[in-house]
Amino acid sequence: MLEIKNLSNKRVTVCIAAHKKYQMPSDDMYLPIHVGASGKESIGYQRDDEGDNISELNPFFCELTALYWAWKNLESDFIGLAHYRRHFSAHPHSKDKWNSVLKKSDIDSDLESIKVFVPSKRKYYIETLYSHYAHTHYSTQLDETRKIIELKYPEYIDSYDKVLKQRWGYMFNMMIMDRNLFNDYCEWLFDILFELRSKLGEDGLTPFHSRYYGRVSEIIFNVWLDENIKNGKIKSTEIKEIPLIHMEKINWWKKGTAFLKAKFTGKKYSGSF
Repeated sequence: MLEIKNLSNKRVTVCIAAHKKYQMPSDDMYLPIHVGASGKESIGYQRDDEGDNISELNPFFCELTALYWAWKNLESDFIGLAHYRRHFSAHPHSKDKWNSVLKKSDIDSDLESIKVFVPSKRKYYIETLYSHYAHTHYSTQLDETRKIIELKYPEYIDSYDKVLKQRWGYMFNMMIMDRNLFNDYCEWLFDILFELRSKLGEDGLTPFHSRYYGRVSEIIFNVWLDENIKNGKIKSTEIKEIPLIHMEKINWWKKGTAFLKAKFTGKKYSGSF
């Protein structure tokens, strides 16, 4: 296993999923991961096809191949995931985005009391998590996920039904977690996703819609978190929200128009924004 060393007693590694060269944070806790590296030239980052890996599933699992690689190949006290275009931020209103990206020193004082760091809630206001997904993607993917959870993890089904009715969630597959919780989450998550793939697969889907595993995981992270708060494994006081920043401009007009078309005309999303 690869061990990442930090200066403080608590070792923190936040993997940054990237499929191309890009500016990266300079703080030592970050580890850029070349996702979908299998069969491709090196871009100078840690490859996700080394050690125990699912690199070949990247066209479907997106940044989750970095999450899987971290789970199987890292030894740190806290492990997290970010995206080359999305980061946790200590100073989200700073004019210098890169200087505002979260540093280990920003969370050092929390590492004894906080077990899970999450991005600020994403609020949907006029949609539930289920209805938003159903309008923009294919609800059968969530329906099948529910069946799998009900069969394999029935203790999570109440949390599933509750979360899917929420109008907010911790999204983007971003988190920094205590190692033991991270292990538990990944074991639960990938067991569900591999079963989902065996049930539904990608036949008949466009490359964009074939990446639904990463979208399902965004939602069911909230299911896992809710149930583990209820069962006492995680206290609500052991969860901390950290602001999220996008390193590139988002075309909100295009995104908003696509959402309205999806909601009112049935036109599914056809690409990322």
